[in-house]
Amino acid sequence: MNLNASLSLLSLTLLLLLSPLVTADNITHAFEKYSNFSTMSDLFTKTKLTTLISKYQTITLLAVNNSAIVSITNKSAIELKNILMTHVILDYYDELKLKGMKEKSIMLTTLYQTTGLGEEMNGFLNCTKSKGRVYFGSGVKGSPLNAEYVTTLYHNPFNLSIIQISMPIVAPGLSLAVLPPPPPPVHLAPAPAPAPMDAAMAPSPSPMRAPTPPAPAPGPDDEDNASDSNVPKLTPETETPEVDSPAPTPSADNEKIEAADKAGKTSSACKARFSVEVVLLLVFLLALFGFKLELDDVV
Repeated sequence: MNLNASLSLLSLTLLLLLSPLVTADNITHAFEKYSNFSTMSDLFTKTKLTTLISKYQTITLLAVNNSAIVSITNKSAIELKNILMTHVILDYYDELKLKGMKEKSIMLTTLYQTTGLGEEMNGFLNCTKSKGRVYFGSGVKGSPLNAEYVTTLYHNPFNLSIIQISMPIVAPGLSLAVLPPPPPPVHLAPAPAPAPMDAAMAPSPSPMRAPTPPAPAPGPDDEDNASDSNVPKLTPETETPEVDSPAPTPSADNEKIEAADKAGKTSSACKARFSVEVVLLLVFLLALFGFKLELDDVV
């Protein structure tokens, strides 16, 4: 029993070692028989995934027909390549192996997982068998299993298998790939400067105006007249309370007269005071002289 198991394992190992690598020609040749899958074949060629796949000995492609793959053809080149890489399983599955599955779910490793960009299991596929049918979906938790197995298009045991599914699988996060930066903006040439205007059309400079002299300051007489004109006139129909108007400012002539009067009064006062002092001095001298005479008589 152990000898038979060892021989079987050795035979399988030799078969895998001697099996040819999956080449781009093999994939292209396999799709040539099915014109209904020409769009997917072209996408694998444009994204150069056929060259990347040729590094592996065992591959299973999940193929989608032309009418179903239209839903992802509007993606960017990077997004489209990432999505197609999740349709490349790094193992061999054909109709016989899928139908022999038990009613359970298994995780399948895809080519996208080898890039190191996988997040939250989006580099894996969930393959589930339920009620005799096989469904595929993203390995991300909660992702729907809505891509159903249809048939096997091509199979080379333990080397290459191409199976058809009902619709493409878009794992969460693959459509948010970083896009290449846009090209630098094109700088437009500056607009030409307007042509100079003719001398006849050019506006002539306006003549300079002499500065307006400042208005003379109002004199005392003008202020009197202005104050008189500003006093409202009373009409017999209405009575307004009397308002004390400010005293008129004396004119220059009045100021001179008042100054002269003050000077005259001051001079008269000085003269009167001088006369009184002279009289008092004379009275004092006379009294002193009389006192001296009396003193002489006594002696």
